[in-house]
Amino acid sequence: MATVQDLLRPSIKALKAYSSARDEFQEETSNMVFLDANENPFENGINRYPDPHQNAVKDILAEIKAVSKSQILLGNGSDEVLDLLVRAFCEPNQDNIIILPPTYGMYEVLANLNAVAIKKVMLSESFQPEVDQILNVADANSKILFLCSPNNPSGNSFKNHEVETLLKKFEGIVVIDEAYIDFSEQDSWLERLEEFPNLVITQTLSKAYGMAGLRLGICYASETIISVLNTIKPPYNINVLTQNKAVELLKQTDIVNDEIDSILIERSKLISDLKSILYIKKIYPSDTNFVLVKVDDATARYNQLIKEGVVIRNRTTQPLCENCLRLTVGTPSENKTLITALTKLQ
Repeated sequence: MATVQDLLRPSIKALKAYSSARDEFQEETSNMVFLDANENPFENGINRYPDPHQNAVKDILAEIKAVSKSQILLGNGSDEVLDLLVRAFCEPNQDNIIILPPTYGMYEVLANLNAVAIKKVMLSESFQPEVDQILNVADANSKILFLCSPNNPSGNSFKNHEVETLLKKFEGIVVIDEAYIDFSEQDSWLERLEEFPNLVITQTLSKAYGMAGLRLGICYASETIISVLNTIKPPYNINVLTQNKAVELLKQTDIVNDEIDSILIERSKLISDLKSILYIKKIYPSDTNFVLVKVDDATARYNQLIKEGVVIRNRTTQPLCENCLRLTVGTPSENKTLITALTKLQ
């Protein structure tokens, strides 16, 4: 199998990272006068540049996830992390990525933005990877395989043995997007990070941790890959307010766990209540904080729900999702409102 260095773009290998003022001097003492970064000297809590390495946030994440800080990269949302991966490994107008529709739409957007070709291998009817087809379409320029598990919009997790086969046989980087892993019965692939040098795992604080407004995405990978991504990331990509709030909220694990438990209970209740809605033809299994359902006419039902004051997601344009609606699991009150509105439309 190719090494990480083999897969990198030549220009990235040769790139020298920008050295910020906070990279060159990091020691802080109470009597130190900082005149190195051209900052406004009048203290207001945000007049200084943030820690470019987000050490306080990484300290907590490393403890929670049982990994080394050197295996963590933080991004302005997971989208920045995904973009950095494409830019690091995919040569524009030469390389390609492989995606498995229906899946998270930003993989395709980021590839297009970076002039990287896209190879699509549809998931099976049960929303599982077609391993043989994926390996058959891969070529020497296939640098990244994106696996969204649990998958958006289908809501299911991919089978472990199929993912493991891809990790062992795909010759490029395998990115497992685990945005919804906290709602899944399956273990995170983070537990096996050391086994696969080509494995990258992305997670987020937007879902289970309730920090969507902060825009903080996480990448876990080998020290080699993280070092490369640190070389090309903007120096101050995570602002000080986001870092401080993330530290505060990451310490509240009891609250987070209680909220996850509540969402899982409500997901079960929601699925049970959805079974009584006559025009719902199928309810797909969910390992996430949403439920995908097939209805008689997704666009009509979507518009009807809007009139009832309920906003869901119409996924009927996505492959394998004809006449499908995606329903986020809300609070008990919100879910009751949803079921009332759905029942009214029968």
